[in-house]
Amino acid sequence: MSTRRATIADVAREAGVSGSTASVVFSGKTPVSDATRRRVLDAAALLGYTGPDPRAASLRSGRSGIVGVVFEEHLGTAFQDPVKILMMDGLTDGVAPLGAGLLLLRDQAAVGDTPAALAPTLTTAPLDAAVLIGCSGLLRESLAVVKARGIPVVVIEGDAGEGVPQIRLDNAVAQRQAALHLRGLGHTDVVVLTLPIDKRRTRGWIAPDAEITVDVTRDRLEGARDVYPEAPAYAAAGSSIDEGLAAGRILFSRGTTPPTAVIAQSDLLAAGVIRAAEEAGLRVPQDVSVTGFDGIVVDGLAPYLLTTLVQEPADKGRAAGRAIAAMLEGRPAASMLFTCVFRAGNTTAEASARR
Repeated sequence: MSTRRATIADVAREAGVSGSTASVVFSGKTPVSDATRRRVLDAAALLGYTGPDPRAASLRSGRSGIVGVVFEEHLGTAFQDPVKILMMDGLTDGVAPLGAGLLLLRDQAAVGDTPAALAPTLTTAPLDAAVLIGCSGLLRESLAVVKARGIPVVVIEGDAGEGVPQIRLDNAVAQRQAALHLRGLGHTDVVVLTLPIDKRRTRGWIAPDAEITVDVTRDRLEGARDVYPEAPAYAAAGSSIDEGLAAGRILFSRGTTPPTAVIAQSDLLAAGVIRAAEEAGLRVPQDVSVTGFDGIVVDGLAPYLLTTLVQEPADKGRAAGRAIAAMLEGRPAASMLFTCVFRAGNTTAEASARR
């Protein structure tokens, strides 16, 4: 009995179509009729043909079919953030026309010499291109590795310098809108709850001379301080409800005068602040107003609808994917700046409403 693996030519003969027609059924690069597709797939099933050999395709194209996506935090943490999940959905859509898959990697500096360094890294993985998620104080070290390999790279939410396409959000302008909203409601005692300010992700009050190396955090804080120059700021260790709750317990602790408003740099942080306010016996928004950032759905937040800035993470991901596709095809890839939309919810009210 022959054990020869069926080929695309065998499938074409069985289906009664040309070899090129059979090939495009599997590649998806050219439309074919439903009837033809069905004949080809039925023939493939009959012959036990499961598709083109990816290794052969890689050799012919000179590509691995892999786009690396770099995170600083552990992947389990990253995928607890709805913003990153939506961004990854969009990125998957953006690279789909390339027939490429995504390989999720830790930031090069975060891996270092740990046992995780035995896993694929920016240095060792066979990548066609890389996308760096720029909410990371370690971004520049990974960027240097990618540039040294000559791999096309796109950065989402980070400063990559000249020559690297950047997919950015109008963070400062957007955060300023939330601050102006609170000022219009008469708030003067305002605290900013920020995302991490550096790679150490240290919780605590931010000193006036602190160096903020995470671009998103710095830009959003600058937007808030355009309106409230003297507003104190407290850094969280990440974007999560638990981090917001921990920070809120400090802001509303006994023996202190709680602020009348909190500007949180993410909706998850804002949700945690609201829980902390309720624990402290404060009413939202009568006693304390809270704003968020992102416009995501936060489970369990009802009856609250956050006052927030709404962004479209999936669109940012798609833009990054399209930029990667352009570079791999030898076309110019432009940077893009996305804007946010301010949404007034029921978590803010006039400062005079406090009793």
